[in-house]
Amino acid sequence: MSAEPDSGIPPPPVKPLVQRLIDLVLWGGIAIVLIASIGPVELRRLPLIFTNSANTQDFGRDFFNPDFSQWRVYVVQMWLTVQMALWGTVLAMLIAIPLGLAAARNVSPVWIQQPVRRLLDVLRSVPDLVIGIAFIVAVGVGPLAGVMALAINTGGVLGKLFSEAVETVAPGPVEGVRATGATRLQEIVWGVLPQVAPLWTSYGLYRFESNARSATVLGLIGAGGIGQLLFESLQAFRFSETSAMVIVIVAAVTLIDLLSQVMRSRLI
Repeated sequence: MSAEPDSGIPPPPVKPLVQRLIDLVLWGGIAIVLIASIGPVELRRLPLIFTNSANTQDFGRDFFNPDFSQWRVYVVQMWLTVQMALWGTVLAMLIAIPLGLAAARNVSPVWIQQPVRRLLDVLRSVPDLVIGIAFIVAVGVGPLAGVMALAINTGGVLGKLFSEAVETVAPGPVEGVRATGATRLQEIVWGVLPQVAPLWTSYGLYRFESNARSATVLGLIGAGGIGQLLFESLQAFRFSETSAMVIVIVAAVTLIDLLSQVMRSRLI
């Protein structure tokens, strides 16, 4: 019996037994957590979405009949929300750049890197609303509290992303700068930053899009913008006004997304 001809395609790689056992434990653990979470998250109540049709119809009748009688107010407040998101993102990047460099393994020693990473964990973990309330206590009700809440939380997120980007830079340009007798700071400025600047800018644009939405939530605590009007309408069950504001928010976020796509394309 003749042997089958060699197709030239290598066989698929086979993971070692230890790796397969780790995968089994990992994905099996996730499946167990999902099953165990059915009760706590009350998935059994999912059919109420369809059985409580009268309540849903009452809500839908108002929500799908938007009231744009105050559209000028909505647009002005949405513009304020966008400005909050913009300033929050800019301040966050100013926070994230030094912290991201300090948290990168290939830039900072471990005695600096690890404390900075834990600081970034704290900044990312504290909810925006809690940070916003802290600033409201300090500076009073208004957009500034929202800007600072976005800046602190987003600074923690971007700091982590920036550090991971720095850790993936090619060593060649850095070694070339070092060979000229440059200082450590000059190595970072001329060898690291040119490599990560496009990616950092892209991350910043993504977070700006996200912050435009997050800024509306901060209206719940009196941080200004369209979010404050949105929650007032919800509390008063004026769902027609709520619907109009949601449409304005969606339109604004869509425009921001289109603008960000154009800006990101310029970075390539």
